[in-house]
Amino acid sequence: MQQSAGDLLLTIPPRRPARKAEASTQRTHGLARVLSKRGLCSRSQAETLVRDGRVRVDGKLIRDPESRTHPAARIAIDDTAAGEVARRYLMLNKPRGLVTTANDERGRETVYALFADAGLPWIAPVGRLDKASEGLLLFSNDSEWAAAISAPESQLDKTYHVQIDRLPDPDLLARIQVGVRDGGELLAAKSATELRRGEKNAWLEIVLDEGRNRQIRRLLAALDVSVLRLVRVAIGSLRLGALGKGEWRVLDEDEVRALARPTEQVRR
Repeated sequence: MQQSAGDLLLTIPPRRPARKAEASTQRTHGLARVLSKRGLCSRSQAETLVRDGRVRVDGKLIRDPESRTHPAARIAIDDTAAGEVARRYLMLNKPRGLVTTANDERGRETVYALFADAGLPWIAPVGRLDKASEGLLLFSNDSEWAAAISAPESQLDKTYHVQIDRLPDPDLLARIQVGVRDGGELLAAKSATELRRGEKNAWLEIVLDEGRNRQIRRLLAALDVSVLRLVRVAIGSLRLGALGKGEWRVLDEDEVRALARPTEQVRR
């Protein structure tokens, strides 16, 4: 079942504000980045807030998103204190037909409709699934955790079940792993195996250890194979499991840590 916010949400306690004696030695960052790191909004949203004159730092109005700011500075948005918020880590089983964005210029329904009335703070998708794709999609307001998962050096496996319009042979599976050049990029899978087949089509399990835009669809199209369905079933050790379409749940602390390895550890 879909969970509500409130007490069911995993809360990784935010870092305690630095003491005055420590603040002078802390590294400063651009104001927009500090707002994002506090889990208040996205970097682009923060830039807009600052340029619109809605943010004060230690009582002073700041209009430059890159203004150097201590992480422990007193920040207010619209004269309301903007402290660090509790971290949220969620997984969603994205249905086909929804766009992975907060607002769509074409008026299409987005994944955020599935969180309506849940009482969640600002959260952002960690990576994306295109409109026609389904399955496991992560959300968080912890920008450092999200960056660690998305970083190319993390080499975090992403597993997909893909229905194709033909019956594969060993040569096709090998070519998917060898890869093809498309638009100057090498598109290849870490592994490709057959799951099951019918009379005219089959399901493959394809594992990627890198993330390129529409990678599987572009790779298979270059091999003259059409994708009928594409479902992401796992990210690293985290599996979609029995989570129903359109449902979401909170990650437990072990799951949060496991995804952040090896490049990042969840902060206490």
